[in-house]
Amino acid sequence: MSRPRTGPMQSAGREVVLAEAVRTPMGKGHPEKGWYRDTHPNEMLAACYDELLARADLRATEVEDLVIGCTAPFGEQSRNIGRNAWLQAGHPPEVPAVTLDRRCGSAQTAAEMGAGLVGSGTHDIVIAGGVEHMGRVPINSPGEISKLYGDPWPAELREQYSFVHQGESAELIAEQWAIERAEMDEFAVRSHRLAAQANSEGRFDAEIVPMELVGETRRNDQGIRPDTELAALAQLKTPFRAENGRITAGTSSQISDGAAAVLLTSRTAANEFELDARARVLDQTTVGVDPIIMLTGPIPATRKLLDRNGLSIDDIDLIEINEAFASVVLAWEREFKPDMDRVNVNGGAIALGHPVGATGARLMATLVAEMERRDVELGLVTMCCGGGLGTATLIERAG
Repeated sequence: MSRPRTGPMQSAGREVVLAEAVRTPMGKGHPEKGWYRDTHPNEMLAACYDELLARADLRATEVEDLVIGCTAPFGEQSRNIGRNAWLQAGHPPEVPAVTLDRRCGSAQTAAEMGAGLVGSGTHDIVIAGGVEHMGRVPINSPGEISKLYGDPWPAELREQYSFVHQGESAELIAEQWAIERAEMDEFAVRSHRLAAQANSEGRFDAEIVPMELVGETRRNDQGIRPDTELAALAQLKTPFRAENGRITAGTSSQISDGAAAVLLTSRTAANEFELDARARVLDQTTVGVDPIIMLTGPIPATRKLLDRNGLSIDDIDLIEINEAFASVVLAWEREFKPDMDRVNVNGGAIALGHPVGATGARLMATLVAEMERRDVELGLVTMCCGGGLGTATLIERAG
């Protein structure tokens, strides 16, 4: 099978090494039942920082920048949480940080921007990732803030686009690609089954940072339901459409709390500091799509990366596509017709959860660990993002 050794990103700059990738356990984003209910989001992200430095045996002073994603930078997550978490962990103030918002693609974009800093020669060592505490900073926080400080979608913009809830977008996708509810229910069962199997076999151990939460050491994800059955899913209501709806809570990603981060370096720095060159960022892209049926971004993003690297979907050994809603993944499947035994092989956000600002880096951590376990070469991470965006990153095992 033909493999690209140098993608467009490397041909235009330096090789970007992914030296480490970690994440916290994913907790339910519930103010009373969630594992992180008593945990400030700074602590979640700081745990990832500390784990990356410990695994790499790297001094904090060697890190040149922190690029962190967060989709609701309000309250506890405001005022540049990327830096606040670093300082709270006791690390040197000389290391700068930035917090960015590209909706659900925030952490993946953070990693891509970090890769850009390394690839361009601006920095040699960058930590990138994301955090979201949906239990303490709810997903509807932007709406509440808008009541005080103004609408991000004023009349002039609403005249151009009739903005809808993401759940309605998922319903529109199900309609356009003729995806029936039963098919999505089956996909949800698959997600929980694969996640439960991966958890029981210890496949997540390499990526998870154990956390002391509500009196226990947590080493797994709170949202996995091994006993999920089709009969139970069939009884769920369709909250986004009272009549003729297809999307349910069971076929939607879980509201969750969590953090994830990756350590990105130049090849020179990896050699100098004797870091593991676990993988390299071969190529990356972000695309825009219609902001109403806004969750189709993984389709053109995947196509763009495949085309410019001279690849077909069959050349990709493992794929992580975020399970924002079952219809998103199944529409993507209809377009590319991949071998689904290579897609979300350890389940996805329907089972594991989707702390929106962190998921992109979580997907990378899961992908790289599974690529190593299976000893395969090429991997793809792709996500849909609110507002009509799609992200995609092509990752290759580093030699």
